[in-house]
Amino acid sequence: MDYTHLGRSGVSVSRLCLGTMNFGAITSEADAHVIMDAAHEHGINFFDTSNTYGEQLGEGRTEQIIGRWFAQGGDRRDKTVLATKAFGPMGDAPNTSGLSALHIRRACEASLRRLQTDYIDVYHMHAFDATTPVEETLDTLNNFVREGKVRYIACSNFSGWHLMKSLSVSERYGWSRYVGHQVYYSLVGRDYEWELMPLALDQGVGALVWSPLGWGRLTGKIRRGQPLPETSRLHNKDVVDAGPTPDWEYVYKVVDALEEVSKETGKSIPQISLNWLLRRPTVSTLVVGARDEKQLRANLASVDWKLTPEQIKKLDDASATKLAYPYWHQIQFNDRNPFPVPLENL
Repeated sequence: MDYTHLGRSGVSVSRLCLGTMNFGAITSEADAHVIMDAAHEHGINFFDTSNTYGEQLGEGRTEQIIGRWFAQGGDRRDKTVLATKAFGPMGDAPNTSGLSALHIRRACEASLRRLQTDYIDVYHMHAFDATTPVEETLDTLNNFVREGKVRYIACSNFSGWHLMKSLSVSERYGWSRYVGHQVYYSLVGRDYEWELMPLALDQGVGALVWSPLGWGRLTGKIRRGQPLPETSRLHNKDVVDAGPTPDWEYVYKVVDALEEVSKETGKSIPQISLNWLLRRPTVSTLVVGARDEKQLRANLASVDWKLTPEQIKKLDDASATKLAYPYWHQIQFNDRNPFPVPLENL
């Protein structure tokens, strides 16, 4: 397993991060414990969860499963860089969601109890809360760090101005700043490159990529001229509605290129898709879920090797899009404004 720093921080994280969203919802507790043990065995030290994972509103079932795994001892907690999140609803009453000081202090204390730990390594704000002053949220998070309850803070699904405003406020008051940003980014979803990647490069914010296989479009089950497999999560209307509207011709074009590279490398389509992301600027880690140990091992094979420049270009060209960027006609790309450029040159 390879490791890197999370953004401009000193903490080292594995290039693959174990996503736990299915624990307690799809994956049983016993299987989840096996998967977490296997992740450690193969060098994955970064685990990602949330207080809302596990289906049952307000229970934090996934956090409880991880907490009981920590309680088994054997240095499980010390070997883990643990990330969890706050924002989503933990009940039906007022003040049970969002990023107010009231809610996130309650959420943090509850997560610590469920996880059976004294501290959270990386505490994510799961979404931006436009109804709460940024200063209120960041002041509270900074106090968590001073109190030793949190080591680093991060955000998730912020826009460019959400993130930049937050960093500016932290700088103004000398508070802890976001060192990581959970984002959607894949070979069939490259919008991250336009504003958030340049911002992250400038400000030293590491990307934790979720859904790196493009909402199930890069699992290797999608093929031109073939029906959608019965087992595909894209049959689930909730998944389709939550993700970007599929441009199937574009997806097939990318998959065609992936198949060519697969024949050259002997690697699978998902492994190539993940490896491509690992070579992108600002990407610290990829959040990968696993239904079982077999799937975890398949994801592990995406690390410790490199695509050739020719293969990267083939994938870049196939996945390039003319983004409907609002100021496209005003941008003059040159040495002083270098985007877009071949990102591997940065």
